[in-house]
Amino acid sequence: MSDDNLLESFLFDEQAHSPSAEFAEQANVQDARIYQDASADSLSYWAKEAEQLHWFKKWDSVLDWKPPFAKWFVGGKLNVAYNCIDRHLETSRKNKAAIIFEGEPGDSRVITYQDLYNEVTKFANVLKSLGVQKGDRVSFYMPMIPELAIAMLACTRIGAVHSVVFGGFAPEALVGRVNDAQAKVIVTSDGGYRRGKVLPIKDNVDEALKANDSVEKVVVVKRTGSDIKMVSGRDLWYHELMEKAEVGGPAEPMSAEDMLFILYTSGTTGKPKGVVHSTGGYLTGVATTHRNIFDLKEDDVYWCTADIGWITGHSYILYGPLANGATTVMFEGTPDYPEQDRFWAVIEKYKVTILYTAPTAIRAFMKWGEEWPAKRNLASLRLLGSVGEPINPEAWQWYHKHIGGKRCPIVDTWWQTETGQILISPLPGITATKPGSATLPIPGIEVDVVDAAGFPMPTGQSGFLIIKQPWPAMLSTVFNDPQRYVDQYWSRFEGVYFAGDGAKKDKDGYIWILGRVDDVLNISGHRIGTMEVESALVDHPAVAEAAVIGKAHEIKGQAASAFVTLKDNVTYDDKLIKELKAHVAKKIGAIARPDDIFFTAELPKTRSGKIMRRLLRDVAEGRAVGDTSTLANPDVVTELKDKYED
Repeated sequence: MSDDNLLESFLFDEQAHSPSAEFAEQANVQDARIYQDASADSLSYWAKEAEQLHWFKKWDSVLDWKPPFAKWFVGGKLNVAYNCIDRHLETSRKNKAAIIFEGEPGDSRVITYQDLYNEVTKFANVLKSLGVQKGDRVSFYMPMIPELAIAMLACTRIGAVHSVVFGGFAPEALVGRVNDAQAKVIVTSDGGYRRGKVLPIKDNVDEALKANDSVEKVVVVKRTGSDIKMVSGRDLWYHELMEKAEVGGPAEPMSAEDMLFILYTSGTTGKPKGVVHSTGGYLTGVATTHRNIFDLKEDDVYWCTADIGWITGHSYILYGPLANGATTVMFEGTPDYPEQDRFWAVIEKYKVTILYTAPTAIRAFMKWGEEWPAKRNLASLRLLGSVGEPINPEAWQWYHKHIGGKRCPIVDTWWQTETGQILISPLPGITATKPGSATLPIPGIEVDVVDAAGFPMPTGQSGFLIIKQPWPAMLSTVFNDPQRYVDQYWSRFEGVYFAGDGAKKDKDGYIWILGRVDDVLNISGHRIGTMEVESALVDHPAVAEAAVIGKAHEIKGQAASAFVTLKDNVTYDDKLIKELKAHVAKKIGAIARPDDIFFTAELPKTRSGKIMRRLLRDVAEGRAVGDTSTLANPDVVTELKDKYED
């Protein structure tokens, strides 16, 4: 293609899986006319969905759209904590499990909606006693424990703005986010568990606050019993504050457009962006999508395996499920501790019915072998979900067969921190799914795939994914930097949101996400998405996972370098390298054949499972390796560098 920014697209897998008659008959959404109705009048569609929430005062207008700034449910007043807790107490959900907590060491807690009300109102009163008022920012730096959910909901109850910082970030990353938000209080813990080790969470907070002047108090949850330093006058124990706090108190009526939370997301350049989500539109978007896409039933046990430090945890562990009165699982540990069947043990223990996890986890499960899930009873599962990155067809098929027993629909979802809610996904009762495709935009959402000039691309050709009209849970701005909001998301194509992803549409209108447009290879003038080369490698029966990056090449401009993790019990040699290169050439074309293939036991990943290709580029180009503080295992990069230089 003539434009340097377009990706060439080679892979297509259009094998369709229709929902079973049994599933379709009980689905929450059974009539495909929902798409036409929502398209004909999207504002009426979203207004009808918003009416399923509790409003202290109904809105005056559904949408005030002054491109690129949108205000949803203008004039309406509601409270997120009230919607997630109080209104359920007037129903049979009062004594229903709201949160099931499974700690890494094996400890567990079940918190009912009544329990949650008691704990949230007490901590709301604690925050007020510490001087936190409506609009003040509270930062969180914690492991995946119930106190994190309780404290977030307490913020929403009193109108404080929360900013959760992923517990795996280093002190430098933490202080940058706390300083930008000008947080008044930090809620943290003495430590956390990670593969049997205790993480120094409170120590990291102490280090970060050496460069901060906004934080007045630090509230510390006792999780591990670690020996920590408590700064007199600043640091307070959570349990001691809660012992003195009273239960109850009103939920603050909030304007629909009031700021709900800030969540920082890294860009390719510059400081992290404080993505702002407001109250009414966000809650409408996440509640609607959680209910319809996951086909939520009253007796479901729903488990999203993400960390609450990321948007997936905000939207689909906490706010979406609790707004719908669901039972949501919070898990502190990792899939492979103490053994590689931990996920399946949790599903068996709690009879989980809906599992929402990431392709990178699924590929790890594939590497470990099907014998691990086979040891456990997964018969309770009825629906599977995928989130975080495009899922390659082989991983989709493995997930479908070995986890879902070929009976569970898979909802492959596309969305972002900025979108707040899922935008492209099957509706499991009516959508025929295709392995590797996120299928169709959900009702009320309009997307397209366009060329560099903004014109729609022909079927099967790849281009830029755009969102053509506002949606309820969209970010409202970048905190303290509205111009960055405009420049980052709305300047590439006039009047529409550019997602930063490449995509293609097939003959059925299905969307195939190709990954970030900056994750491309420019080989002899051909722009090839790294995801497509990775999918071709993972399609080989010996490969568990692959990451592909481009390195400088004096003739081709760039050449592909592949970092490959093999399945257990597979050994590598020169013959396998040749075989893998030939496999890529067969699946995509000779132009995509990797110049180099390096085998590694592990790829550099963040604790959320994202592969850090930036670090792989540093290794491939022989540069000094950048910041590794967010990696689950920083030693991986050193080992790769040593191997690459050999």
